[in-house]
Formats: sequence, structure tokens, C-alpha cells
Amino acid sequence: MTTLSRPPADPSAPRPRGWTSFRTWLLFGLQDSKGRHPGPGVVSAAHEKKHHWWQVMCLTGVDYFSTLGYQPAIAALAAGVISPLATIVLVAVTLFGALPVYRRVAGESPRGEGSIAMLERLLPRWGGKLLVLVLLGFAATDFMITMTLSAADATAHFIQNPVMPSWLQGQNVPVTLVLLALLAAVFLRGFKEAIGVAVVLVVLYLGLNVVVVATTVVEVLAHPTAVGDWWQLLWTSHGNPLMAVAIACIVFPKLALGLSGFETGVAVMPQVQGDPDDTEAKPTGRIRGTRRMLTTAALIMSSFLITSSFTTVVLIPEREFEPGGQANGRALAFLAHEYLGLGFGTVYDISTIAILWFAGASAMAGLLNLVPRYLPRYGMAPEWAKAVRPLVLVFTLVGFFITFVFNADVDAQGGAYATGVLVLMTSAAVAVTLSTRRRDQRKRMIGFGAIAAVFVYTTVANVVERPEGIRIAAVFIAGIIGISLLSRVRRSFELHATHVHMDRNALEFILDDGTEPIRLIAHEPLRLTAEAYRSKLVSAIEVSHLPLNYHGLFLEVVLDDTSDFETELYVKGIERHGYRILEVHGPVVANTIASVLLHIRDVTGLMPHIYFRWTEGNPMTNLLRFLFLGEGEIAPVTREVLREAEPEVSRRPWVHVG
Repeated sequence: MTTLSRPPADPSAPRPRGWTSFRTWLLFGLQDSKGRHPGPGVVSAAHEKKHHWWQVMCLTGVDYFSTLGYQPAIAALAAGVISPLATIVLVAVTLFGALPVYRRVAGESPRGEGSIAMLERLLPRWGGKLLVLVLLGFAATDFMITMTLSAADATAHFIQNPVMPSWLQGQNVPVTLVLLALLAAVFLRGFKEAIGVAVVLVVLYLGLNVVVVATTVVEVLAHPTAVGDWWQLLWTSHGNPLMAVAIACIVFPKLALGLSGFETGVAVMPQVQGDPDDTEAKPTGRIRGTRRMLTTAALIMSSFLITSSFTTVVLIPEREFEPGGQANGRALAFLAHEYLGLGFGTVYDISTIAILWFAGASAMAGLLNLVPRYLPRYGMAPEWAKAVRPLVLVFTLVGFFITFVFNADVDAQGGAYATGVLVLMTSAAVAVTLSTRRRDQRKRMIGFGAIAAVFVYTTVANVVERPEGIRIAAVFIAGIIGISLLSRVRRSFELHATHVHMDRNALEFILDDGTEPIRLIAHEPLRLTAEAYRSKLVSAIEVSHLPLNYHGLFLEVVLDDTSDFETELYVKGIERHGYRILEVHGPVVANTIASVLLHIRDVTGLMPHIYFRWTEGNPMTNLLRFLFLGEGEIAPVTREVLREAEPEVSRRPWVHVG
């Protein structure tokens, strides 16, 4: 196995300055392909401290629970007097739809891959890769809008606090940009105690919300006339309760913001402490802890959603939910100031601002996990995308742009956020349904199929009602696919092999005569007859002037999944019709040959020579076949891959074409 290593740094060497120093800082903390690090400076995965499930719940809860900052106001604005009924429908979908789906996802992706990886396994080759890119576009929509929407709502709580100076009014965009910049600064610096901070924020925030909700519930019970007025308005507006329930079922997709957090909960599974006897192949304790985490979070959030949607619509005048109103985007904060005074209301605002801002941190960590988990493995990300800091800068600039486009308006971003969330949850439901079908679990397949149908309806209804969400998602999808394909083309001449392994027979074939140059003849594994090998050997001897007594050593590349990029290569030595053959499976013929040649050079210390025939056909057609099918113009591409991998000509394996 070839191993590349870096010599230790010389402590007496002068430190880099200027651009070199900045580049070293920028590319510090390269992300591994599994995306386990939330930022620069964190510990390696092998030394990660695991946490109790309730602590990890707080980490995902900064995203999930923080939606209480704006969810009740958006629900009241979207559904009006029937928002409590629509919220009950939403809670039913959460507890009897999303929760069972993600409990199943947790069992099938215990390393935090999520539903995207489940679907990737169901669709092979380029179809699976394209599906992942599309879902990554929706995930990027979800996480990016989470960052900007949460920062915008934190700004609303900050500016509308009565103790803030009047000159801050109307400065939502600058304040939101400052919050996003501070978030970027945290990730550029790196932090290790994300879970500890999340626990403090969530406990404080939920505790304050318990006080607000309990106080407002008592206030509602003390003024039954207010409830009567709401019921009367509901009756007169919709005719009868059954009609109101039917309308609630139709409009509840507008409230889909409350479904966020499940995908994040599965993504942070590796942080959950399992049983002492857990293994990577069977982490039973981790799965059980994650399911407990998801269930507890869903029950807590459902309780708050039902009570807050009722108290806000009963106690807050409808005009206050409109743009410019005191309850717009901050219904519970309005009630905290109204019924618990300025001091408590200010503390509540500070808590809300902190958790909303840290919800952006959760979203940023999600993005930093998703991009390195998939794109580098596909060869669909530039080299610098493996580092955290460049990605943080890119995501922050995108967040700035979204803030300008939406003018830091919480309501305007709700459609895009809901679209991203719902598409991911729909994909999870579909993945789970297909999984049960593959395992022949008929009853579960029917149940999860019904859940998937509900999510499909919810997603379609949201897209029809608020089409700007799918437009924003389409921009993200187009950007990710375009950049990914360009990156794949740009990196097409790189070595794809992460490791090269050779069996005993292969090594014996190569070292059969160590005094002579190692000569290999490239051969297509589609022609396996004795005549094909004899003809190829005779042709190579005649055209390339090989010794007449050369017995031949053939190198064959069997194409596997041509959409793969990073792969391990296993070279087997076999005999066929009396001829010695090195057989290796790989995604691209030319790159695989180049990796094997370099490995032979490093293992033996001898320079290998490989002999090709010219490929017939149009050069442009062959180039496209190389990019997408792994074949094409093999000889010149192999030489180019070797040139890119080994700048020193004297150490570069020889390529002969005849």
C-alpha cells in the first residue's frame, strides 16, 4: 500500500508571512469526507467526547426549539383564527408522521448519514449522484434560510425591545448582517464547546417559555370572554367546526416551519453516547439514545406549539401580527412584555436573540457537514472546499446576499425555509417506505407510504401557496449541480485512488524478473479469448519493438461505477489462457492505470512501462466518454494524469502508444 507522508516541520525555519501565512490560516483544519467537524480547532473524530442524548438534543434543539421565536406569529398571520386547529394538525403530522420516519432513519443511518444517504444507496451510478445533488440543493436552502431567517428574527427582537434607541428602527438589514458576520467569526475561530453552550441556551430559553406560556394560559382562563370572542369569530368565519377543521387541514402546510430539526437530529447522531458494548456495525445504544432524543424533542415542541398558538391568537389583536405590528415575528416576546413587564420581557428577548443566533450556528454546522460528506467523495468540489474556513466565508457571503434580497424580512423567507424542510422530510419518508418494501415489511410499507403521501401533499401545497420557495431552492440546486459538474471536469485528470492493494500473485508477476524494465500491455477486458491476448501481444512486440521472447504481462481495468471518484483499488494477479494478467476494478480506466503504475514504481523501485494502441473514433466523442463513462482516449489521458501527479519527468512511468 502506498502511503504519502509529510516530514515534520523544522522549528528553526522562518514563519510564513503575507499571502503564504494567510493561505495557511485559511486552509487550516481540512474537513474529512465524513464531515464530523463543526469548525476549525475541534478534536479529531477518534477522540471526540460522546454526550448523553439529552445534551445532544439541546444541540439540535437550538434549531428546533428556536422556531418558537417566530412560529406562533407566522401561524397567526398565515392561518388567522384557525391557527390553533392548523397547529394541532401540524402536531399530529409531527408525532405520527415525521417522528416514526426519523426514528427509522436513525436505525438505518447510525453514523449520521441521514435519509440522503439512504436514497443514494437505492439509486446507483449517476442517477444516485444527481439525486443527492438535488437534495443537497434543498438542504442548502433549508440551512441557509435557517441562518438568515433566524438572524432576521433575532434582529426583530433586538430592535423592537422598548429599551433600544429609536434610531435602530428600520435598520434590520445592517443588524442582521452584523449577526451573520459574528456567526462567521465564531466558525473562523473555531469552537469546541458547542454542546455545552447549546445546553445552557436551550434550558434558559425553554424555562422562560414555560413561564410565558403558563402566564398567558392563566390569563386566558381568567378572561373567558376572550375565548368566547375567538370561538364566535371562528364560527362566523367558517360556518361550523367541521368546516374549520377541514380548512385547517388545507392550510396547515403554511405552518410547516415547526417541522424543522429532525434532519439535524439524525445528523448529530455520532455525538450520542451509546452502550459500552456498542460497535460501529451495531451501535444499539446510540440508536436507542437518538430515538429517545427525537421523541422527547418532538413532545416538548408539540406542547409549546399547541399552547402558544392558542394563547397568541386569543390575546393578541390581529393587527399586531401584520408587518410593522409589535407581534410580527415575535408573538411570545410581545406577550412576555405585555403580561410580565419590561424587565422579564428584556431577559426573554436576550434569550431569544441568543438561541436564534445560535440556531444559525447549528445550520452552519449542518452545511459544513453536508458539503464535505458528499461532494469531495464525488470529485464535485474544489480542493479548498475540504477546508472549513473557505466554506464559512462562502456561506456567509451567500447569507449576506439572501438578507439583501429579502430585506431581512422573516415572513418573506418563510416559504423558502418551509420548502427546504418539507422536501427533506418527504425524501426521508420515501426512503423509509422504499426500505420497508425492500425488506418485505408490508404493513410498515403501507403506513410509511401513507406518511409519505401526506408529506408530498404538504410539500406541493406549500409550493403552490408560496412558489418563491421552490424558486430559491432551484437557484441553489442549479448552483450546486453546475459547480459540481465543473469541478468534476476540472478534477478529471487527478488520481482517484485513495489506496492501492496488490495480492501475492500480482506482486510475483511484477517481480518475476527484477533486472528488466517492468513492461505492461493495456488490454480491454471485453475481449477475453486466447486469440485476443495472442494478437495483442504480437502487435505490441512488433509495433513497440519489445523483445521477441517477451511473454507479456497484461493490465486490465474492469469498469465499476463510473460516477465514483475516491476509491480503493485492489489489483489481483490471475492467469487466463496461459497469459499473466493484472486485473483491477476502478471507475475510470486511465486514472486507475496511472494509480497502479505509480504504485508499482513505489513498491519495486523500478520504472514501469505501459503499451497502448491508439483509440479509434472522434476525439471529442472520446473526451465525453472519458468524462462520463470512464473510457475514451485512454493513452493520452493516462499520460496526462501521470503528468499531473508526478511533475518530475525522470520519476514518471513511461507511456508508449503504437
